[in-house]
Amino acid sequence: MAASPPLVRQWLLLRTLSAWRHGATIRELADEVEVSDKTIRRDLETFQQVGFPLCEMTEDHNRKKYRIEPVGGEPGLSFAFDEALALYFARRLMEPLAGTPFWEAATRAFRKIRASLGPGALAYAEQFRGMFHQTTIGTSDYARKAELIDQLMLGIENHRAVFITYQSLRATEPVTYDVYPYGLVYHRGSLYLVGWAPEHEEIRHWKLDRMTDAEVTEVRFAPPAGFDLQEHLADSFGVMQGDGDVRVKIRFSAKVARYVQEGQWHRTQQLTTQPDGSVLAEFHLDGTEEIKRWVLSFGRHAEVLKPEGLREEIYREASAITERHQPPRVAQKRVQT
Repeated sequence: MAASPPLVRQWLLLRTLSAWRHGATIRELADEVEVSDKTIRRDLETFQQVGFPLCEMTEDHNRKKYRIEPVGGEPGLSFAFDEALALYFARRLMEPLAGTPFWEAATRAFRKIRASLGPGALAYAEQFRGMFHQTTIGTSDYARKAELIDQLMLGIENHRAVFITYQSLRATEPVTYDVYPYGLVYHRGSLYLVGWAPEHEEIRHWKLDRMTDAEVTEVRFAPPAGFDLQEHLADSFGVMQGDGDVRVKIRFSAKVARYVQEGQWHRTQQLTTQPDGSVLAEFHLDGTEEIKRWVLSFGRHAEVLKPEGLREEIYREASAITERHQPPRVAQKRVQT
């Protein structure tokens, strides 16, 4: 087995020292990560220097064992040292939810972990940042919508109507009306409110980015018995809902087949590899608007086989894209003729 990079090896050591409640000897640690005793001693010295709570215990025959003390939390709650570090690193995954109650609560927890770890341990831990990066392309920023989200959460928890000011993509001006909020959905970097629209007498979805105000009212409502957000969106290819019952069949070329096979796109998906390396993907959905956009993202490497209506929509969209992206000379010739 090839030697692990120092940071990876030391992370494995931290995990072992945290997990073995009765401690581990130098030899046991060396065997665990397959390095020399001398290397383990240097790593333990590093842990002590940066302030990790490394505990040294002496047993019979002067045999020494080492362990990392748990990071204390609230009464009845504690984390192993590597668990605390992992949670601290995970704060970056929650940054797109800045401004929400989830982020505020997580921030308080991160502050507690940070205080428990100490500056030396944190400085050491920052070395791991280069090993992981989260892209934020297209994600929403809710840092300035904390009060709005708080109002929605109050409405959801207390079953009270909320007046929202909302401007849909097609509207020229924002409109204010009441909704009965059922829950929030996080999808592709954005939050959506799911609830009942009394004016339209149906369940609708509202993207929080298009909401400028929300105010809880005294009007109470009874949510549908047994309503479940996950089940509500089970037949959607995202958050947009349709009212149909559609069987979709798509052929993906061999060039993108592996990428398609690596993903869990929908609970009903059936992926079948073909002799030429292509993949047939089948879905059972309630609408096709979002899967249409997904198919278009593959360009010429995706072909809709069913239903015919979706195939025609893709054709019209692709034709419009081709027309829009003609080279300047070609477009000029067409104008002259």
